[in-house]
Amino acid sequence: MVSLLLSFAALIVAYHTFSKKVEKIFGPDDRKTPAYRLGDGVDFVPMKQGKAFLVELLNIAGTGPIFGALMGACFGPVVFLWIALGAIFAGGIHDYMVGMVSERCDGESIAELSGLYLNKTAKQVMRVFSVILLVLTGTVFVTSPAALIDQLTPLENDELLWIGVILFYYILATLLPIDKIIGRLYPVFGVVLLLMAALICGGLFVRGYTIPEITLRNLHPGKLPVWPFMFVTVACGAISGFHATQSPMISKCLETETDGRRVFYGAMLKESMIALIWAAAGVTFYGTTRGLSDALTRMGQSGVVYEISFGILGAAGGVLAIIGVIACPITSGDTAFRSARLILAEITGLDQRSMKNRMIITIPLLLVAAALTRLDFNVLWRYFSWSNQTLAMISLWVVTSYLIQKKMKKWESLLSAIPATFMSAVSVTYILMAPEGLRLSRSIAYPVGIIFAAACFYYYISECRKAIKQAISG
Repeated sequence: MVSLLLSFAALIVAYHTFSKKVEKIFGPDDRKTPAYRLGDGVDFVPMKQGKAFLVELLNIAGTGPIFGALMGACFGPVVFLWIALGAIFAGGIHDYMVGMVSERCDGESIAELSGLYLNKTAKQVMRVFSVILLVLTGTVFVTSPAALIDQLTPLENDELLWIGVILFYYILATLLPIDKIIGRLYPVFGVVLLLMAALICGGLFVRGYTIPEITLRNLHPGKLPVWPFMFVTVACGAISGFHATQSPMISKCLETETDGRRVFYGAMLKESMIALIWAAAGVTFYGTTRGLSDALTRMGQSGVVYEISFGILGAAGGVLAIIGVIACPITSGDTAFRSARLILAEITGLDQRSMKNRMIITIPLLLVAAALTRLDFNVLWRYFSWSNQTLAMISLWVVTSYLIQKKMKKWESLLSAIPATFMSAVSVTYILMAPEGLRLSRSIAYPVGIIFAAACFYYYISECRKAIKQAISG
């Protein structure tokens, strides 16, 4: 219990101290934001800070901080460390910097930013990579809420019906102006999401559950190594590349640059708190990591969420908790497809003020997602998880390149270069070892991952030195 409370305290202290250092390095000012300069009534629409925060939170949350945290809890309470420290020193930096660099660049996507601050090849790769990740994300966030709704309703075996209903909603949310559905419903769902997490957390304490303390021991019953598997399994809640596709969408809606710290860094830490609660619930409710793992195998992620919610809170509280868990993925799925539409619009040059043009892009996206819903959820999740963390790695190098150009004299770009190097090692090591990857042994994957990360960091150092010399000679 002490470990969980200390993790919460670390997040709160970090927001009021470290996030201000991150903000100072970026240097927000009073310039007119894209929401006003480029306002189009569809995607560039000013939002009050509180509303923008709740919309960003719902955008990034999804089932990631719930399902990912539950699967990460199979490694034991060591997961608390990754969630808290990852959010503070990696995820928060990632979300804030991507969002604010996008805001400075007229709300452009992470793919376009890659072209500006890396190279043209990176831009094309990130265009393809981002769209694939967003479609995978949207598909994951169709199947998981559909399964939960099917469990809550008296209808039997009607998951396909709910998939159809959710996809129809996604069409509306993707096509309509951001303030028509997303801007109106998300603040309400955001409150429900936070209330749900608070109830689960309160239920653990009130009912006297013994929350285990942090240990560095690997308690995974399947003996999966903590490195790198836990760092990929728990993405949302610690650091997630999916957020790099969402922050640019909200960067189009900021009223002032100073709103960015609360909206981007603050939403990341709130998501981390949600992940901590569900990780604690998973490792505590079933008594052992073996019990949790068996429950996940037997019932799937949706079934475990259902059982924990009703087991801790009873019928009334359980229904509210389930509603929050349903709202999470649905409100991330629709913005995943919306972000995909915006990236494809950048590629095709189709003016998104036209409903016809929005439909030309949106309908094929949703048809692809409908086909992918027939794949096994666990397979989808594994590919989503790795591509998610790989995108986070690339995004951190993008903002590092931005900071090199803007802050090369003070080496402040280390702020993002260090987590970028760490995620480089995670991503490469995982794909070398994972069942969906090359399935190589640790003796090969570990040193290759470290060498790759070291090479990235060496290249970063050389670029910094080059930028400093240019600045001095100029």
